[in-house]
This record gives sequence, C-alpha cells and structure tokens, in this order.
Amino acid sequence: MSFALLVFVFIQFFSQSLQQFPRLCTTPDVLQSKRCCPVWPGDGSVCGSLSGRGFCQDVTVSDLPNGPQFPHSDVDDRERWPLVFYNQTCQCAGNYMGFDCGECKFGYFGGNCGERRESVRRNIFQLSMSEQQRFISYLNLAKTTISPDYMIVTGTYAQMNNGSTPMFANISVYDLFVWMHYYVSRDALLGGPGNVWADIDFAHESAAFLPWHRVYLLFWEHEIRKLTGDFNFTIPYWDWRDAQDCQVCTDELMGARSPLNPNLISPSSVFSSWKVICSQPEDYNLREVLCDGSPEGPLLRNPGNHDRNRVPRLPTSADVESVLSLTQYETGPMDRRANMSFRNALEGFASPETGLAVTGQSLMHNSLHVFMNGSMSSVQGSANDPIFLLHHAFIDSIFEQWLRRHQPPRTHYPTANAPIGHNDGHYMVPFIPLYRNGDYFLSTKALGYEYSYLLDPSQRFVQEFLTPYLQQAQQIWGWLLAAGILGAVVAGISATIIAVACRRGTKRRKASGYGERQPLLNSSEEEGSASYQTTL
Repeated sequence: MSFALLVFVFIQFFSQSLQQFPRLCTTPDVLQSKRCCPVWPGDGSVCGSLSGRGFCQDVTVSDLPNGPQFPHSDVDDRERWPLVFYNQTCQCAGNYMGFDCGECKFGYFGGNCGERRESVRRNIFQLSMSEQQRFISYLNLAKTTISPDYMIVTGTYAQMNNGSTPMFANISVYDLFVWMHYYVSRDALLGGPGNVWADIDFAHESAAFLPWHRVYLLFWEHEIRKLTGDFNFTIPYWDWRDAQDCQVCTDELMGARSPLNPNLISPSSVFSSWKVICSQPEDYNLREVLCDGSPEGPLLRNPGNHDRNRVPRLPTSADVESVLSLTQYETGPMDRRANMSFRNALEGFASPETGLAVTGQSLMHNSLHVFMNGSMSSVQGSANDPIFLLHHAFIDSIFEQWLRRHQPPRTHYPTANAPIGHNDGHYMVPFIPLYRNGDYFLSTKALGYEYSYLLDPSQRFVQEFLTPYLQQAQQIWGWLLAAGILGAVVAGISATIIAVACRRGTKRRKASGYGERQPLLNSSEEEGSASYQTTL
C-alpha cells in the first residue's frame, strides 16, 4: 500500500470530534495551552483512547486562499477556526463523536455506536396532536434548561488576556444555538467604538450556507435527544410552498398573533413568555463587546405586515422547481452577486425564475425571514424564533432534492477563493466538532436521516398517514380496549334478552295456534340448525 493511500485511510478513519466550547475546555490552563482533550469518564482516559474511541491530535487548517470580501487578517477570532482558541482536540475514531469521543456520530446509536438507524423528519402538519404538543414541550424544556456540557464565549481572546482571564457564560440548551447563529454571522470588531467590518459571515452569502445549516440542525437534534432521552426525536419541517400566510402561527403550534399587540405572540402560547438574546448587534458594536446571552425582551413576530416591495409573496412550488433546475452550486464571485448559482438562488439573493442576482428584494429562503417581520428578520438574532427550525429544515430538504437530482461530485464545492470560512477545507464556525464544509456536501442518507415527502410512495404513506394514526391509537389503546370489552358485554346481554324474549313469543304462538303461516324469517327445525338469518 502506497504512503499516500495510507494517509488517506488514516484521515478517513479518524474524524475531528469536539463540540462548541465544552465546559472542561474553558479554564485558563486549557485556554493557554490550547489543548482541549478531555478525559472520557467511560474509561478514564483522554479522548477515550483506552477504549479505542479516539486520541488527542493537532488541528490542521487549510491555507488555501479566501476571496477578496474580507481584506483583513489576524483581527478576528473566527479566522482559521479554531486555532485562536485550540490547536489540539480529540480526534474520534470510527462512529464516535463528541468533545471526549463519548457520543455517536450522526446516524449511529447504541453503547458502542454500532447501530445504524435512519430517522425521518416529517411535515409538522402530519404529526399527531400529541406529537405536536411534545415538540412544543421539548422546545420549552430546552429554553429553560442550562446546558450541562457547553458554555458561550462573551469576549474576544484578546479581551481574555490571551486566555488567562476566561470570559464564558452559562446558556440554556436552546439559547446556545441562538448564540451560535449570532456568533457565526456577527460583524468583525476592528478596534474602536463602532469600528467594524460588516461584510463578513461564516455561514451565509456563500457556499457554506447549506452545509453549515445542515450541521446546525443535526447538532440541535442531537442535543434535544440527549436532553429528553427521546432518541426518536426529529425536527419537523414546514412546507411553505404556495402558502398565503403563516400557517404554523397558531396557539397549537408556534403561537398566534397577540390580540393586544400585533407584534407579540398570543398569551395563550408558551412562546409569549420567551425572551430573546443576541438581538442588538449595533449596541454590541458600539460597546466593542460580544452578545453575553442576557435576555433582551419578548419574542417579536408580525407575519405579513412587512415591506411588500421587498417580499411581494412567499415562494411557490414553481419557484422551488426553477431553483432546483440550476445545475451549478456556486458561480463567479461565490457571494450574493453570483448568477445561475443554486446556492445563491435558494438562499434568496437571485431570482428563482432567471437565476440572476437581484438587489432590493428578498426571495426564497430570505423571503420567509422578512415575512415574519420580527425577531426572525434579523440575521444575527433570527434563531430566537422557533419557526427558524421548521423553515431551515425545509430549506435543507430542498438542498437534498438538488443533491439527489444532480449528484454533484465533491469537486463542485469550492476549494479556494470563496469568502472567508466558506472553502471546502475550512472548519465551521463556531463548532468545535471541527466539521469541514465539504464533508457535508453529501446526501442525508449518509448522515442517517430522511424527509418524509422525499420517500417513495409506500414509505411516505406509512410515515405521513399510517404512523400518526397508529401512534394515536397506541396512546388511547387502554381506553379502546376497555370500551370494546364493555361494548361486547352490553351486546351479549342485549342479545341474550332478545333471544329469550323471542323464544317465549314463539312458544306462545304455537300454543295458541295463531302463529303466521309463512313467517318472515325461515328456520329448519328438521336440520336442527339455525340459518344465517336470525331473529336478532
């Protein structure tokens, strides 16, 4: 076997596996050593090495050039992620994942991560009522539960005196993801009040938009499963094609409009009590600080009362089909000016009809954010609204349709000259699982999940129609069984009473000699058996 082939096998076997700012990696010692390789409690060894789960390894970052959109260097902690914070992490073997290699990769389950299972994300309107209620309760549980494993960084590495005075804060499981979306898209602080570079985003306006959000949803799903113990949980999606209004904005689902203030959520919804975080980027820039996760007011939403010139309507089925017909993933400058780019058209910076970049309008993905006219309409704070999850799950399904239809090789994903953070070999900010962008330019089948409307017809019938009814029946099975037994007893008693009464009537008619010559129901006394027609 050649040396090159050995290197390839080695890289494929061991994958970077660490999560976003684990508590164990926020101490001065770890930050100054830049070595985030915790002990796995399962065997007491670093990265679970004694059990063959992984080992501590240097982080290698791609040096291929970025595009010209960000002309600065060494001014932002997110550059060459994650080297400002850590240059050694746990590299997990096989199907293991996690900051200490103590968890399973996406799509794998079981104590030794040997069980391969495909989960199915379903339309939120195909969920049973109890499943919808369970989803809402999981969201609220995540919002009110402090993450036991992760923290958020509240200052730059320089503000932490190069790690000697850590600046981290506790955060709820749900708000961890709100903060992550803020951090990846925030402006770069260049020094001095309000001195920022706004044309920078490690998860939007270029190639990583779709892979980054794919990992984001997988990670969110993974954390909810850990929190609830429900390892069958999947994020539902909202199929908004041809919608005329916010179909999910009901008190049974994501919250209706408040009758007291159209910008607020109905008091009948649990989401009316939610507080948003990371929603004041201008203030952070002016004070030269990062969002620290403090509550900043109620969740805002006023769907449909937006700028109609910017978003004339929500996307149609025809719009989706037009976008899917585009054959190239990225083109030209690989940013919001790209023409005939599937990514740019789906993100909403290009016309779905022509594929040409437009200004002054928000289309496709972007149109839903603007349409919601509230917390979801600001990029950095948009994940505060839980509709964000339903929306991006459906965007991810369109990405999946495109991958299956065109089956692009990985070489179609840009390896160089994309805006900072978007090249194939760059790691996704602010994850410290060190997920590479290009590694997620592949089908959901390889990641262990599927969308119900993309299944073949027979599987789709089971998932969207049969399964919800069976689950409902299972929940009320006890009542159904009791009702069935009671009904059988009542029917048996009634039949017995009627049969006895009829026999007595027959005897009386025979005794009196006034019975009918041709009874309506025939019987054969000679054969000694009743026909299929009975008195009852």
